[in-house]
Amino acid sequence: MTEPILYPRYVRSRLEEALKDTPVVLVHGPRQCGKTTLARLVGEAAGYEYITFDDDVQLAAANADQVGFVSDLSDKTVLDEVQRVPALFLDLKSAVDRERLPGRFILTCSANVLLVPKLADSLAGRMEILRLHPLAQDEIEGKASCFIDVLFAAQFRNRRFERLGHELAERIVAGGYPAALLRAKEKRRAAWYRDYIETIVQRDVRDLARIGSLGSIPRLLQLAAGQTARLVNVAEMASAFQLSRPTIRDYVVLLERIFLLEHLPPWHSNRLSRLIKTPKLHLADTGLASALLGVDAEFLLKERTMLGQLLETFVFQELKRQASWSDPPVQFHHFRNKDGVEVDIVMEKAGKVAGIEITAAATVMKKDFRGLKKLRETTAERFAGGVVVYDGEHVAGFGDKLYAVPIRALWETV
Repeated sequence: MTEPILYPRYVRSRLEEALKDTPVVLVHGPRQCGKTTLARLVGEAAGYEYITFDDDVQLAAANADQVGFVSDLSDKTVLDEVQRVPALFLDLKSAVDRERLPGRFILTCSANVLLVPKLADSLAGRMEILRLHPLAQDEIEGKASCFIDVLFAAQFRNRRFERLGHELAERIVAGGYPAALLRAKEKRRAAWYRDYIETIVQRDVRDLARIGSLGSIPRLLQLAAGQTARLVNVAEMASAFQLSRPTIRDYVVLLERIFLLEHLPPWHSNRLSRLIKTPKLHLADTGLASALLGVDAEFLLKERTMLGQLLETFVFQELKRQASWSDPPVQFHHFRNKDGVEVDIVMEKAGKVAGIEITAAATVMKKDFRGLKKLRETTAERFAGGVVVYDGEHVAGFGDKLYAVPIRALWETV
């Protein structure tokens, strides 16, 4: 029997470190991104009992008597998919307060706890929250990149990378979900993503909210996939449905809670009053977005506008995934003013600011640095560096702390 492929998860060291001094560690992220595998690997190595609330018997037992269920747990327990029993959080708090020992519980959750304040607040001061994303490209390659550190140090070396070309489109449509990547053929991966959406709608959406028309959710996701990397436009979304704008906003928030959509907030500065204050919308994964749109690698290579949109989301998600194990934390924004000057991604770390502009072109021009130069001017001494990532071969300097950097460098900078 063939052993399943286990990709390295670089957030693992943060989980193991947190268990040494924190009673409860919660790993949240979308379904099928690898939370259960990570929790079980770490838990089994340290002697944890494992319980999943995807098991109907365990779910019924926990709902019937939360106090009794928690009191019967062993000193070290993994509780998987705990969002299905939200009432359990208060009883876990009581158990921790009775015996405050580090590493008592590892929780996994397929809903964003930070968007459900009552859940996060119930274990405040007792719980550390870690985010697990679908696989980053350097996890797929099995070699951790230090791209973010090099960016903030503005220390890119002049070196040559192999141009991605067709491989770039292939990586975009493949996405980062481990189960999808096990399927060698593109059509089979697309089928996995379509089944994934159906499962999410029928289980997690139904669990989290009472929605009269579940059929609207896949259609809304498909519409959002077509708007990925664009400014959020609720009116445009609402016009495609016979639903009000507030209802559409509620649906979008729900999809954020289950990690399928993400808002990229606008960057702001007291020195600039002409900044656009609308967030950008990004799909959680470009494999998912490609399946929703029904596009493959060949299509993207012909439709450069769509390639550009999905590439921006691809780079944004890659950086978010790498940042999940980075220390200190990284905040993400976008920059756009009313004159149309923009930077696709603005990153803030330890008081410093860096910018990323993204293009699918094989060459870079001086004009591509317009937004980065504006960001450098605005942030002054806080500016760490700016790069235009492009599908070329060479790292090249374009002035003070400005570089053209091949896309492949995102996961091959070591």
